[in-house]
Amino acid sequence: MMEESARLSAQTRTVSGKGAARQLRRGGQLPAVVYGRREEAESLALDEHELSRLLSRIKAATTVIDLEVDGGKPRPVLIREIQRHPYRPQMLHVDFFEIRADVAIRVQVPVHLAETPVGVEMGGILQQMRHEVEVECLPNELPDAFDVDISELDIGGAIHVSDVDAAGVTILDDESLTICTVVPPAIEEEEEEEEEGEPGEDETVEGAAEAAEGLGGEEAQG
Repeated sequence: MMEESARLSAQTRTVSGKGAARQLRRGGQLPAVVYGRREEAESLALDEHELSRLLSRIKAATTVIDLEVDGGKPRPVLIREIQRHPYRPQMLHVDFFEIRADVAIRVQVPVHLAETPVGVEMGGILQQMRHEVEVECLPNELPDAFDVDISELDIGGAIHVSDVDAAGVTILDDESLTICTVVPPAIEEEEEEEEEGEPGEDETVEGAAEAAEGLGGEEAQG
């Protein structure tokens, strides 16, 4: 289930715009917003180093964070989005969503595949189509992830959303959606294609007869 709440401090941000955001980052801070329980989103500034240390020890998508704004009473929030630089290891912006302990939330929870399928040991290839599922639950019931045992999965077999043990949490995704499957090895398909492309014995004999007939016709004309 959910990890212990983490703690993070922030300050109210009164200026906005790209120029102000760049100035914050140059000073080691990070622009952010929090929304959910109030009519308008609040603009915040975070210490980037403090957030980086926090992210190194929590599961960002499923950990409730106690956010202290301007030293006030901690507010429980979830990270909804972290915008990152396209090629530098740098965060650009963070979105927080404020929650209530007595109100259900909708969250994407990771799906972890455990063990090696028997189909893979026989040469099959494991393909995972979905890496997370959407759930609805109270914040204190939020799981870190769903661990799915796929050791008995044979070639051609599949695990669906309905096979995930939700442990009392409501999964909102369609039960028929495929989580993963084991497909036959690609080399077998290539060999089959090559065999189909090779001429059979009858085709070779027929082709030789047609060639001989054509050659005989040319001699007769000469």
